[in-house]
Amino acid sequence: MEPPLTASTLYLVATPIGNLEDITLRALRVLKECDVVAAEDTRRSGQLLKHFGISKPLLSYFQFNEAKRSEEIIARLQRGEKVALVTDAGTPGISDPGERVVKAAVAAGFRVESIPGACALITALTASGLPTGEFHFIGFLPHKSGQRRKKLESLKSFSGTLVLYESPYRVEKLLGELNEVFPERMVVLARELTKKFEQFVRGKPAELLAMVKKLKGEFVVLISPADGDEPEGREEAETENAEDQVGNNPI
Repeated sequence: MEPPLTASTLYLVATPIGNLEDITLRALRVLKECDVVAAEDTRRSGQLLKHFGISKPLLSYFQFNEAKRSEEIIARLQRGEKVALVTDAGTPGISDPGERVVKAAVAAGFRVESIPGACALITALTASGLPTGEFHFIGFLPHKSGQRRKKLESLKSFSGTLVLYESPYRVEKLLGELNEVFPERMVVLARELTKKFEQFVRGKPAELLAMVKKLKGEFVVLISPADGDEPEGREEAETENAEDQVGNNPI
């Protein structure tokens, strides 16, 4: 039998990024035994908890109320509560809320425990065919074109695989920028990760630009190193499935 949860502990619980089977047994136990769940979106997390037959108080915690909610979470930890922190999908703190409350909890002397599980970054990287020994995670690029271009230019000399997240509304723009900055690099677009129509599309930026309009969903974009070992056997876009798929779920 597993030991009970520890009082005054902040648990960072990874949740599914697509397939509900991404959830771990340990994550389910923590969610069942904690006192409160701090969630990026209480509606989405409420649906997840309901699916697994779990009923817990939910505390809204997102980008624009992080400071206030961090104080409340620290107060709960001071009372001896066990707090589980979740985001809409994936691992808290990875391009999602969580970093601020973790810093606050550590500074206040409380235990922080990560419950590992799904993460779009690792899922995409390991299946990309690109080198995994050294990589640099950028997260989301700035929205402004000048800042985006400056950031991409600064990454040209990095020796490992580059990994970033992009929305369906800006991925075509990104590929155009990559075609200017990294025209000869191998790029991998990973979408619908762990879902029924999971797809990896590989090619040079110009090649991917020709097909990206047929692809929907949130993307993990991977760029080969400067001296890149390109993966063998490029995959063409699965156009038959891509045309009618909707990928609104976050990564």
